[in-house]
Amino acid sequence: MRTQIQVLSEDEKAQVHERTLKVLSTVGLRCDTAEGRRILASAGAEVDEATRRVRFPADLVESLLAQATRSFTVHGRRPDWSFPVGAGEFTLLADGGATSVVDAVTGERRPTSVDDWRAATRVLDALDDVGFYWCPTEYAADYERPAGFVRYFADVFATFGKHVQDSFGKPELTPWLKEILDIVFGGPDQVRERMPLSFLITPASPLTIEHDYTQTWLELRDYGLPVAVMPMPLQGATAPGSRLGTLLTANCETIGTLCLVQAAAPGTPVFYAPVVASMDPRTGLYAAGAVEHAVLCVAGTEMARYYGLPAESSGLCTQTYQPDLQTAWEKADGALLVALADPDVLVGPGLLGGATVLCLEQIVLDVEVIRRARQARAGVPVRDDLWLDEVLDKVGPCGSFLGERSTRTGVRAGEWALSDFGVQSSWDAWRAEGSPTTVDAARERVEQLLAGQVSLPYSDDQAAALAALQRRADAAT
Repeated sequence: MRTQIQVLSEDEKAQVHERTLKVLSTVGLRCDTAEGRRILASAGAEVDEATRRVRFPADLVESLLAQATRSFTVHGRRPDWSFPVGAGEFTLLADGGATSVVDAVTGERRPTSVDDWRAATRVLDALDDVGFYWCPTEYAADYERPAGFVRYFADVFATFGKHVQDSFGKPELTPWLKEILDIVFGGPDQVRERMPLSFLITPASPLTIEHDYTQTWLELRDYGLPVAVMPMPLQGATAPGSRLGTLLTANCETIGTLCLVQAAAPGTPVFYAPVVASMDPRTGLYAAGAVEHAVLCVAGTEMARYYGLPAESSGLCTQTYQPDLQTAWEKADGALLVALADPDVLVGPGLLGGATVLCLEQIVLDVEVIRRARQARAGVPVRDDLWLDEVLDKVGPCGSFLGERSTRTGVRAGEWALSDFGVQSSWDAWRAEGSPTTVDAARERVEQLLAGQVSLPYSDDQAAALAALQRRADAAT
């Protein structure tokens, strides 16, 4: 009896798909990359070069959808780490792009630094719950120039040992990335086999396949890396003013972009990954913590399952700027709802303020929320050995099960999710410890994780090759 959630019925999911086929064939998408338009025209799409509009016949959409690889395993630098996508489990993807940080010492918000980036990356690496990585903060001003670009990726793969998902909008930097991947992972064949990196394409809402990031992926497609297609339509702003219309917009943008990916490189593994979001009509801001956002992300996950595609889903979102009660209920709502929808990858730990503010303590708090959601998702396992009716008969009325072997077995087997985080003791014990808050406990956990995390060093040959590449990149800047 696994705990499940349903937003869309099977008939309603089919309706979303049929409406998507209609929109893609009549309205279409604007495709801003000329190479993308040529590829789609060759595949059988109707292309208007004057408007850059591409219309997709329904049979073309269906045939390209069928080509996407749906089950695959991604790896990282850790020799013992891998994640089988499509196997029924989910991992966390660290949210990224924060421009400010909650200072652990002062509690004040300030601009991020490279030291903040490194601390967050090390904490994320130390948490086995987090399998995928986005850059948590802005890394450096020269990131999209060769010198900063090479330095960044060499730093990432040296610090985070699991799967990296990234994106950049400078196609001319693609050869530099290929060289880094070859040095770190052993050449193009090893990169294709291990898939240590996936590439994020973000169509611009409404209904636009943008140029820069899409063109970069086209330059990278020969490496066979997975692609996550992540439009971010905002209900009432860049999408229609209904939840259903916003879901339809997201599906059109995701499926249309997937069609380009499959036409350009048939069989490319694809994550169905829209962030189906809502605007706060009082301010026009992204309503990060709105319950409608969480429900829409459930519906998006259900559409991924309808297509049999891996689901990269958003949860753990909040509008607040510090860990507090509002943060707790908004993140818990989203985490639980989306976890019950059965994603493969769940985005979100660590950021506040609509994904603009990094808080190291919040990373730990969010992982705890997800651990609770996992246990809720497990529901009530049903097996013959779990009924324990014979134990009930043995103990009988007014007895106690505390000393029974089956109780000890249940504890070890996961019948209880026993957290070692937060307040788990009596009032007197809590007072004797100084009445620590949950944020105090999170800060202590962060310190423990940083003290114990050890990055994987590069071999001498790798270090020398990366140093030589860095010198070339410095000269090219």
